[in-house]
Amino acid sequence: MDVFDKCFAYTRVEETKNLGLYPYFKPFESEQGPEVAFQGRKIIMIGSNNYLGLTSDPRLKEVAIEAIKKYGTCCTGSRLLNGTLNIHEELEAKLASWLKKEAVLVFGTGFLANLGTVPTIVGRSDIVITDREDHASIIDGCRMSFGGHLKYQHNNMKDLERVLSEADPSKGKFIIADGVFSMAGDIVNLPELVKIARKHAARIMLDDAHSVGVLGQNGKGTAEHFGLTDEVDIIMGTLSKSFASTGAYIASSERVINYVKHFSRTLIFSISIPPVSTAVSLRALEIIKTEPERRERLWEITRFMLNEFKNLGFDVGQSCTPIIPVIIGDPIRTFTFAKLLLEEGIYANPVIAPAVPVDKCLIRTSYMATHKAAHLEKVLEAFRKIGKALGVI
Repeated sequence: MDVFDKCFAYTRVEETKNLGLYPYFKPFESEQGPEVAFQGRKIIMIGSNNYLGLTSDPRLKEVAIEAIKKYGTCCTGSRLLNGTLNIHEELEAKLASWLKKEAVLVFGTGFLANLGTVPTIVGRSDIVITDREDHASIIDGCRMSFGGHLKYQHNNMKDLERVLSEADPSKGKFIIADGVFSMAGDIVNLPELVKIARKHAARIMLDDAHSVGVLGQNGKGTAEHFGLTDEVDIIMGTLSKSFASTGAYIASSERVINYVKHFSRTLIFSISIPPVSTAVSLRALEIIKTEPERRERLWEITRFMLNEFKNLGFDVGQSCTPIIPVIIGDPIRTFTFAKLLLEEGIYANPVIAPAVPVDKCLIRTSYMATHKAAHLEKVLEAFRKIGKALGVI
């Protein structure tokens, strides 16, 4: 048997390409704003996580250039050794102060943050409990831990109660949930989750990758949205979405951060985030703090698009955030829908199993504070036209 047999047997990509429906790895030719350049033309982007529209902000470009001039392009080492800069520590201190947590630790990516934090916290005498729709990085982190792993039905607090009630009471318990779920666009029922966690002496970690900059009065994420910051033990957030940069962080007590800092393999064996990303994140944080109108505009757009999709007859599930899924069902029809959208000058993300249930394939749309009314109207008209043509509505 050849270890490459599985590679040679995998033919789905070729089959989809032969049908003219392969939708992934599209090479864009410009910065990612409300419009992007693709194959020599401008198309509307509704497949980005650039929620506050900061990736093209000239202030961020300016600090990026200055950071490269001062620090160069790369640190060439991990944070543990030669990869820590003064601006890394400045970013961590400012994030901690903003999030009202004792300390913050910055990782290279959100995937690395979860992959490194979960197995560092969850040992042989512990159990980690996750939502069935948690991000893949959380699931992989659970797989890398030596503890037990239990799952509860998506955002179902009764099922979480059941799982915890049946768990070994002698084990340490660690509940992990997304703040905003990245495919469905719904928000975790944090108030109930906190009550259940207290009852069972469990710790809580939230993945706020899609929440920071978006949820909460000041954009601090899910815990602020519910007024429960003190009840969440670890908050993970990314710098690659609302912050328009690269990297991620965990925020927690100083003792927890210090422990993860010295035992997380994805931190101490990975290169630190580059100077340019650190400087951009610092400037983006100031913009998030001082320009709430961006977030307000994003929510205006979100409410409008949710309402209009529903009026057209589309199924948007339980979404209540700038992530709005349009549920199609069949994978081939989903790919066809995405292809026809692109022909209409609109890019969105087709999502199939295993990212979603096999019968719940969807077009994942997401919005920016910088989308204009004309963009949104064109999107809605394209969805109406294609939805009717394919019998979705």
